[in-house]
Amino acid sequence: MEQIGEYRIAASREEVWQALNDPEILGACIPGCQDITLIDSEHFDVKVKAKVGPVSATFQAALSLQDLKPPQSYVIAGNVKGGAAGFGKGSAMVTLEEDGAETLLRYSVKANIGGKLAQVGSRLIDAAMRKMADEFFSAFTQQLTDTQVDKKSNSDYETDGQSMIWVIAFAVLAIAMILAF
Repeated sequence: MEQIGEYRIAASREEVWQALNDPEILGACIPGCQDITLIDSEHFDVKVKAKVGPVSATFQAALSLQDLKPPQSYVIAGNVKGGAAGFGKGSAMVTLEEDGAETLLRYSVKANIGGKLAQVGSRLIDAAMRKMADEFFSAFTQQLTDTQVDKKSNSDYETDGQSMIWVIAFAVLAIAMILAF
């Protein structure tokens, strides 16, 4: 199964990269996200509850980052287990491109799935993946806008400086891969 997507975000590439590295923003934006656990700087576990057609399950994903090129791109690879609902393995290429004062985020996911979800049908899975991605990016854009307003109104705002690239990886891959499974 393959899917590509593109989203325009009204912020600079650096602002988008930083916001996608904020676990609070990400957790608030990912539909069904129950937990994100950092294993190390390039590995993490995530737990997401999702429903595709008649199949509903909690999915556990072990994700790793590869080919990191901050703030431009990365590849994330993952294995997802959903118990009786199914399983999968896949990867996603994510790029951020400056376009004036905005950022163009593009992703391409390739995944193999098995179990009950594989029997649901690719059209239903594709539609669910697209819906979840749209919900994430709508919420993410709103969170980024709210964060920018907070930064401008709060002169004491500080960032911890810690680079958590795994968060951006989870955002895109979890949305695309978990619904693919």
